[in-house]
Amino acid sequence: MQGETAAVERVFREEYGRLIASLVRRFGDIDIAEEAAGEALVAALEKWPESGVPPNPGGWLTITAGNRAIDRIRREKQRDAKHQAAFMDHDDTPHEPTGPVEDDRLRLLFTCCHPALAPEARIALTLRLLGGLTVAEIAQAFLVPETTMAQRITRAKKKIAAAKVPYRVPEAADLPERLGGVMAVLFLVFNEGYLASGDGDPVRAELTGEAIRLTRILRELLPEEPEVAGLLGLQLLTEARREARVRNGQLVPLGEQDRAGWGRGLIAEGHDLVRECLAINRPGRYQVLAAINAVHTDAPTASDTDWSQVVALYDQLTLLDPSPIVALNRAVAVAELDGPEVALALVDRLPLAGYHAWHVARADLLRRLGRTSEAKEAYDAAIAATQNSAERAYLSRKRGELV
Repeated sequence: MQGETAAVERVFREEYGRLIASLVRRFGDIDIAEEAAGEALVAALEKWPESGVPPNPGGWLTITAGNRAIDRIRREKQRDAKHQAAFMDHDDTPHEPTGPVEDDRLRLLFTCCHPALAPEARIALTLRLLGGLTVAEIAQAFLVPETTMAQRITRAKKKIAAAKVPYRVPEAADLPERLGGVMAVLFLVFNEGYLASGDGDPVRAELTGEAIRLTRILRELLPEEPEVAGLLGLQLLTEARREARVRNGQLVPLGEQDRAGWGRGLIAEGHDLVRECLAINRPGRYQVLAAINAVHTDAPTASDTDWSQVVALYDQLTLLDPSPIVALNRAVAVAELDGPEVALALVDRLPLAGYHAWHVARADLLRRLGRTSEAKEAYDAAIAATQNSAERAYLSRKRGELV
């Protein structure tokens, strides 16, 4: 039964974004959409383990959630136009034009990234609605407590309701000012798929695949925007390594991966996008991250990596994004040029004690310096802070190798 329940939850997770997009478009209300989606999941958990997953699970969930939403509207005795529209089985009036964004999920993403909301609130709310990420997963991405993130999402919903922010189809003029938020969501959804939180699958291919699909559509909409090309290139170059990233339930770090298992077609496409960005010469955060990944994927072996170029690119990225996480990644690259002692001094000054990757970096650097007892403590902290099952297994093995 536990395996059947997990299968139902996995299917629901894959369909969640499409389901929410459909419900918000139909009913125009976030709370109704989320409540109806949750009730549809409960119904699926009750019925599917016995009857089996239906041939069209997305359609089943959409119909069930729609019925639950109608029931709620009935209970609240809403008699406005939205109420009447909910009961229309057939509507001969022309559909509202989709505007420049035809894909339901991407359109809702642009809609949620409304300038009336603070940037972090836009991103958090959209990750919850479209990415299907839990509050805990979103909080981890923002390095804040789960309660803080829950409050942030709740406030965003209340502001939408109070300000009567419409869920209208975004016009072409709306796209540029909302683009940054949209790309941030796609980046974070991809990252959650590539290194998933929790004890489920260590890699959630449905999230990485959906993020890439939506970014491809975004690139078709804005072919002259180099940051969109950079984001797509970054995703493709990262996705190319996915199959080599987990072995026997353990995470395989970049330097230990079997490069014969990398997706060469994705790498070639990613490199083309990086070259296109370089030719435009309007650097941005995602373009530089894509260029860093291009250096890694261009090296036949880990020892062939041009670390001086990687550090130089991180220097450029620091000018665009002077965050502690960028500094941490730069320090890891510096370790390959100037040694672990120099890198450890850089890492130790960063205010990232609540970030699992900071403990991972410290553990590895201390191990390389032969400071075994300190390395064990750092590995223990990293294991405690890591939610990904494959990463936890890898760190436990490395910690066990210390004597």
